[in-house]
Amino acid sequence: MKHLRRPAAPATPCGTCDAMKHLRRPDDDEKRQEKDMTDVMRGSSSLLAPEGVQSPPQPQPRPRPKKAPELPIFECKNWLIHQHYIRKEYGLCKSLIKEELQESQGMCEYAIYVQALIMRQEGNIQESLELFQTCSLLNPQSVENLKQVARSLFSPENPDLLTSLGLLYLQTGQFQRAFEHLGNALTYDPVHVKAIMAAGSMMQTHGDFDVALTKYRVAAASTPESAPLWNNIAMCFFGKKKYVAAISCLKRAVYLAPFDWKVQYNLGLVHLTMQQYASAFHYLSAAINIRPKMGELYMLLAVALTHLEDEQNARRAYEQAVLLDQKNASVNLNYCLFLMNHGERKAAVRQFSVFEQKLQEARKHSNSVDQELLDMAARLGPSLHLGENLVWNKQQGADGANSQPPSRAPLPAAHTNDVPPAVDTAVPTAPPAELEPTAPPESDLDALPSPPSHPVEEETDSRREAPRRVAMEAD
Repeated sequence: MKHLRRPAAPATPCGTCDAMKHLRRPDDDEKRQEKDMTDVMRGSSSLLAPEGVQSPPQPQPRPRPKKAPELPIFECKNWLIHQHYIRKEYGLCKSLIKEELQESQGMCEYAIYVQALIMRQEGNIQESLELFQTCSLLNPQSVENLKQVARSLFSPENPDLLTSLGLLYLQTGQFQRAFEHLGNALTYDPVHVKAIMAAGSMMQTHGDFDVALTKYRVAAASTPESAPLWNNIAMCFFGKKKYVAAISCLKRAVYLAPFDWKVQYNLGLVHLTMQQYASAFHYLSAAINIRPKMGELYMLLAVALTHLEDEQNARRAYEQAVLLDQKNASVNLNYCLFLMNHGERKAAVRQFSVFEQKLQEARKHSNSVDQELLDMAARLGPSLHLGENLVWNKQQGADGANSQPPSRAPLPAAHTNDVPPAVDTAVPTAPPAELEPTAPPESDLDALPSPPSHPVEEETDSRREAPRRVAMEAD
């Protein structure tokens, strides 16, 4: 009985043991979930990428600088220079700029730039330009520096630019704006020769001969050997009917510029006015040799030949003038008068019709038609039995019907220098502008005698004619 044993426990089936091996405690599951979350946060390759594929490296943040980079010592006061400049405290600004340039030995670009701006505002254009060019040398890649250089080159205070603008306005017929720009140019530079010549020529065109002579005396100090100026002075005397003084000045001009056709033209015109027809023929022939395509020169040559009683050559000269000049109505009017004086009424009527057509075309482009030209045509029309159906008004035609037929036509305009031609009028135009001036001695201005106001002309029965006079046109 003592050795009795307890019965052994029944054996557990093998399948149950295997299942028990796989049982886990809840604590193990929580630990595994935490491990998985940690792997996700760390970018574990086992969870985020398949086997054999590595995740890209994460960018590293840039280290922040400990402090802002220090500017060079000569750029530290740029902000203060800017503050003084925008407040228009130019005195303090210039003092500060001077200190900066001394410290930087002239290498502070911003200080030089602001100094150039101040110089330009004070009217020192050339100094401003040089400073901007220095900035461009210090910083060749700066577009702003180059813009400022260009602006200084084309500054409104530049007398050369103002004069060029004035001449351009003259060429387009904007005389008021032209005179304003020329006046501004003379304000900045009272001895600017080109501006004086242009302004003086405008004054001549409007009959202010004394004022023009005063301007030319100022220019004479700079260019005492100028043929264009002597030409303009001569035409001032011509406008004042001092023909001897005009011829003296023109002969000096032709000595200085023997191939200037305007001087030869004016000499021929003055000699025609003084009834010195042989001398007029000489100078007009010289002008034609220099300018063979100008119809008005042939017209004046025909007038001189008519008075020299060379009818055949005068007729040829008129035909050449009509062929070359398709806009100048005075050519046809002079030719009409020539034909009527020689008894060729039908041909005269044809030329008069062409004259009317040109006059109408000129009035479409300009309201300034020479009144003396209209008066001459008003007298000539009724004598050709054309009645009052003319381009002028009926009152002028009625007045002309009661008058005698004209024995001559008016004289053409003289040519001056440095004024461009007017816009498409019926009067002769002048050549392009030239840029030089001079004045005659003081004794020449008033001491020379004045010939009669009008030259003595012959009547119609003498079968002669003189050239017509038209409004002085700008060159």
